[in-house]
Amino acid sequence: MAILGRITVVGAFLADGRWQYHAAMTDLDRLLADIRACSHCAPQLPLGPRPVLIADARARLLIVGQAPGTRVHATGIPWNDPSGDRLRQWLDVDRDTFYDASRIAIVPMGFCYPGRGKSGDLPPRPECAPRWRAPLHALLPRIELTLLIGQYAQAWYLGRTMRPTLTETVADWARYGPDFLPLPHPSPRNQLWLRRNPWFEAEVVPELRRRVGPLLTR
Repeated sequence: MAILGRITVVGAFLADGRWQYHAAMTDLDRLLADIRACSHCAPQLPLGPRPVLIADARARLLIVGQAPGTRVHATGIPWNDPSGDRLRQWLDVDRDTFYDASRIAIVPMGFCYPGRGKSGDLPPRPECAPRWRAPLHALLPRIELTLLIGQYAQAWYLGRTMRPTLTETVADWARYGPDFLPLPHPSPRNQLWLRRNPWFEAEVVPELRRRVGPLLTR
């Protein structure tokens, strides 16, 4: 094994002294492997641990949601549900582009399905973000825009600058640029919110597309 900067080259020297290359694993590869093997919250997860995320050091756009639902847990594919369909519509991207890790990193606040409460899925497990987010961010150096989807992502990233309600935070989106853009959750359950707040699709969605488009075409 030889270490070249942040890349570990795995292989062996042959009898004649030549190096036989086997594979290359970056720091990010190793971190993702650790995350996907994580069972830290296993006793609290009704379906067991199955961390779901996508990351590549080349990505310029980061999508931060809440935590996987049951369909995402079953498939292991983030945003592989009606919420994802609406999010892709807002972004004006197809599935191939959306799941191109070299362009878009998808790193929710909680990586595993947290279970169901009285009014929907439970919040992301509180242990997840403090354990993994800082190491991940350190290895995603090219991120230019982070989409903060829902109150948990907004609370983590915006802190005290977050407004008292999600609606106010999203309405004040210009305050958080150019690094962040807060969004409501695209769940079908938010249809009433969208009807009550038509300014979102009239004003914020066009801004979202204007900012995302160039990041995906470089």
